[in-house]
Amino acid sequence: MATETQIQSEPVKASSTKVAIEPQSQYVLLNGLRFHYLDWGNENAHPLLLLHGYTGHAHSWDTFARAMHDRYHVLALDQRGHGESGWASDYAPNAMIEDIRAVSHALKLGKFALLGLSMGARNAYGFTAAHPDKVDRLVIVDIGPEIVASGSTRIRAAASAKDIFDSPEDAYKVQRAGNARANEAELRTRVSYNLMRTEDGRWTWRYDKALRSPENPLPRPTADAAWVWLTKITCPTLLVRGAESDVLSVETAERMVRVIPHARLVTVPAAGHSITVDNPSGFSDAVQPFLRSA
Repeated sequence: MATETQIQSEPVKASSTKVAIEPQSQYVLLNGLRFHYLDWGNENAHPLLLLHGYTGHAHSWDTFARAMHDRYHVLALDQRGHGESGWASDYAPNAMIEDIRAVSHALKLGKFALLGLSMGARNAYGFTAAHPDKVDRLVIVDIGPEIVASGSTRIRAAASAKDIFDSPEDAYKVQRAGNARANEAELRTRVSYNLMRTEDGRWTWRYDKALRSPENPLPRPTADAAWVWLTKITCPTLLVRGAESDVLSVETAERMVRVIPHARLVTVPAAGHSITVDNPSGFSDAVQPFLRSA
């Protein structure tokens, strides 16, 4: 496992309040591409690797990572083209799955728990299928081999819409308009860490411009190939679906838990596809028992 400095929560004198746990930003160069990840300390604990969704970043997991810090050595990765990781010419699933292998090898994770949302979940179950001896617990969040067409269209439209803003607040309002159910604090965190300054002093999204092009949608495996991947997963698996998801249908979710040998399904209420943003406490309630039972 990585030997990064552990950041402990210390009590404040004359008060029961504790200093908030904060991660360390770390970088690793793999196959010519620089990757950024957040290390939440507790490095002697079992590793838990977190993978964000399309257009997301490692800080998307801050709330959940703090909750799991006592049980796991939590590592949240900025996947290629996202967050502070390098932009690439290839965003095909196999390239992103290879990134997981390279990161886990470089950080000497050994066997670890793996959790991914949307794009990150697809990469997670693809990696687990290819390397079943490396993952001992898998959490798949709101994605499957088949995607509801309306949800896919919505996500692509949002990714290729307005991407120059006068201020971070302007960007937040655009994101809020696209998701009325989102938790305000979670949405502000997602937006704030997803922005960078332009040369003229305005703001734009941090993720690769190539991923914002409607002519070049994010590659994904064929449904047939992805269904085969799922049959190769051998570890205990939790599939998490947002009750109001427009990406993962009930029918696909139910088929997935029949296909994956040791899987069960949990549905988070008051949440669409972006479960961690829409209902962070509901997400935590759904996932923590599964991970803590290991």
